[in-house]
Parts: sequence; structure tokens; C-alpha cells
Amino acid sequence: MVNRMLDNRDTALWRMRAMKGLAGTLVEPGFGSGLNVPLYPEEVKHVYAVDPAKTGAKLAAERVAASPVEIEFVGLDGQSLPLDNNCADAGLLTFTLCTIPDPALALSELRRVIAPGGRLHFVEHGRADEESVLRWQQRLEPIQRRVGDGCHLTRDAAELIADAGFEIEWVDKSYAKGPKPFVWFSVGQAVNP
Repeated sequence: MVNRMLDNRDTALWRMRAMKGLAGTLVEPGFGSGLNVPLYPEEVKHVYAVDPAKTGAKLAAERVAASPVEIEFVGLDGQSLPLDNNCADAGLLTFTLCTIPDPALALSELRRVIAPGGRLHFVEHGRADEESVLRWQQRLEPIQRRVGDGCHLTRDAAELIADAGFEIEWVDKSYAKGPKPFVWFSVGQAVNP
């Protein structure tokens, strides 16, 4: 279901904006069905893919096989990455922080594995700035968490990333296409100091 909902031209444009400037080795918690794979910049050489859903790896198989990028599945839990310290040049989060049970722990793991000066690229949905939309998000969130595999509507990705110690370089927030409570997107980049 998530694969179908996020596999469209509009969402791909958001993903590409988040990925601009990615290079080298990256770690990607929430790899999912590999929707990012055909969009990686050619400077990306190796991806450590992390995702708890085995179905996602099956759905990603064709994209992974067709990619010039070496993709290595390394774990199931973004909160506990089986990787060495400072082993990645960058991290990529696309529609991931909403479902991770402990986003602060997952972000601390990213800080550990992304080398100092490395970058975290992200596009996430979450807490809207518009008060009336936020109220709807708060009403819908209990249902969304049950039907959306733990997905939270009211998390602020940029705030979580900054609270984890990353330095936000830039972030843009706006509505994508769709019902407002579900499509307040944040896209940006941060640096691991």
C-alpha cells in the first residue's frame, strides 16, 4: 500500500530535491521498496539499506538489480544500525521518521555512522504549521497509527533532526498534493558536526 501511495511523479520530485548533492556511501533507514534507487545521483556509489519490512526488499529487487549503485541490505532496525562509526558520507530519510518508534534513537545512530561533516538529506511528512490542519492531524493520528504501520502525523522532522544534534543547513516546508493533514512535507539537508 505504501509503495503504491508514494510511487508517483509528484513524490519523486520531492525525493529528488532531497537527494540533490548526495555522493559516496550513504545509509538509508526506511529503504522500503527502493523507490529512491532510480533517483540516486550518479555520485552515490554504495548504499547501506535498512528496513524492517521483508516485503519491501522483495518489491525493491528489480530496482536494485537494475541500479549501478551497490546496495547492501544491512539491517532491519534504524534504531540499531549494524555499522561502524563514521562509515558513511551521508544519510537519507524519505518518509521514514513518521514510523520509527524512537526517532531520537534512530537519529543518534545516524549521527554515529555518518562521518563528521557528512550530510543528512531528508523529505518527511508531519506536523503542519497551520493550526486548523494540525487539529485534524491530532484527531486522525490514532487511526493513522493503526492503519499506517505506526505512522505519526504530528512529528516535526526538522525539529527532531536538530534536537538530535544535526545542524540544519536548509529546510523548506509546504503542502504536496493531497489531503492537507497527510501532505505537509519538509525537505532539507543537515550536517553532522
